[in-house]
This record gives sequence, C-alpha cells and structure tokens, in this order.
Amino acid sequence: MTDYKTLHVETDESVARIALDSPAGFNSLTTTMAEELFTVITALNDDETVRCLVLTGTEAFCSGADLTALDGDERDAPRLRRLASTLHDSVIQLHQADTPVVTGINGVAAGAGVGLALGGDLVVMAEDATIQFAYPEIGLTGDGGATFLLPRLVGLRRAKEIALLDEPIGADHAVSLGLVTESVPADSFDERLDAVAQRLADGPTAALSATKRLLTESFDRDLAQQLAKETDAIATAARTEDYQRGYAAFFEDDDPEFIGR
Repeated sequence: MTDYKTLHVETDESVARIALDSPAGFNSLTTTMAEELFTVITALNDDETVRCLVLTGTEAFCSGADLTALDGDERDAPRLRRLASTLHDSVIQLHQADTPVVTGINGVAAGAGVGLALGGDLVVMAEDATIQFAYPEIGLTGDGGATFLLPRLVGLRRAKEIALLDEPIGADHAVSLGLVTESVPADSFDERLDAVAQRLADGPTAALSATKRLLTESFDRDLAQQLAKETDAIATAARTEDYQRGYAAFFEDDDPEFIGR
C-alpha cells in the first residue's frame, strides 16, 4: 500500500484500517489529509479482498479543519469550499461503500471529524473520548455530513440541540443518544475495534452490503418501494456462495465459514 503523509493504512487479511495522523494539532484536517483520504478509500472500495473498512485516528480522531492554515476573514471562503468539497468526496465513498464501515472514536471528534466519525455503520467510542459539533465556536456551519447524519441518528429536535448549544458529548451519553454503537474502556479500545471489524469481515459480505443499503435508502422510499427492493435483494443474495454455505451450516448445526461472495 502507498505511503501517505497524513494516514496510516494497514490491511490485515480482510480488514483494512485507516488511521488519521495529521501533522497539524489534535489530528486536524488538512487539504493533504482530505485528498489522501479520498484516494485511499476509493482504492479500498475497489479491492475485492477487503471485507471491512475501519476508520480511526492516532491519539485523537479528528478535531476539524486545521485553522492555522486559514486567515480568519473572507479570503478563507474558497479555501473552505475546496477543503469541504474534497472531504465530501470521501464521505460519499464511505456512505456508498459495499463493505461494512466501522469508525473508532479515540479522543476528540469535532468539526469535520463529527461527520467522519458518525458515518460508520458501527461506531465504537472510547470512554474518555468526546464528540462536539464545534462550528459555532468559530462562526461556521457544519460540513462532512454532520447535518445529514445528526437528525437521522437522534431526531431533528435533539440534532438542533447538539448543533446549536454545541456542548461536548461524552461516550456514555453518545450511546444513550444513539450517536454511537458502544462505549469501551480506553485501554481495550483497539482490541474491541478490531474484534468488531473482524466479526463483520467474517460475515456474508454481499448480504451485509445489501442489508446496510436497504436500511440507509429506506428513508427515501415508501413501504411498497422498500418491499420491492427487499424482494430483489433477497433473491440476489440467494445466488451467492455465502448463502449456500450458510444454508448448509444451518442444517449441520455448525457455524458457516463465509468467503464474502
């Protein structure tokens, strides 16, 4: 895998792990990081050997845009447009990934880091980590998909509270709100993140991909349309080798060994 200036990328059998590692303070988002993130996610989405994608950070997750690269006036408008647009290409790639995506929030996830952190299919958060919308502190609006994800995860009223009051949210509170999947002790964070990722990677990849797509896209359909999509998806899944393996294992009272196709 290519060496990156702002990312650590490792592929261990069927799990690909991306760790954000910005040279800017608190793992903040730079233009280089946004560009590299899009490049690597696109490449991993095209890699048929990858059956789960993990996105996390080194020391912190991501504290938002690197403010030291800005001037604090109207000259920043085109810079922020470029940074947001590049970041959003990565967000779309994560959103449309055929493999399950797990994000691991270790340390602060703020600003642009919120959209990236909450964009996983499953989200593991260390007990000492925090989530904060953060944009009101500098007079800006949300990006990175945060304003799309928040109302879908917690409802419109709660999303407005999180965005407008802009208070830090601890791990246990994030779980209770439905922002993240689970909270784990900091000293077992990496172990749990790896375990969740491996469980997904060992699953029936095509079926999991279709299932997460059905769930995500259900917001855009009425019931009849959703039922039609379910019919198509289950018939398609029945043509996979993983279905044959799962079916055989069921009658043999054994655990299936899925191969991802």
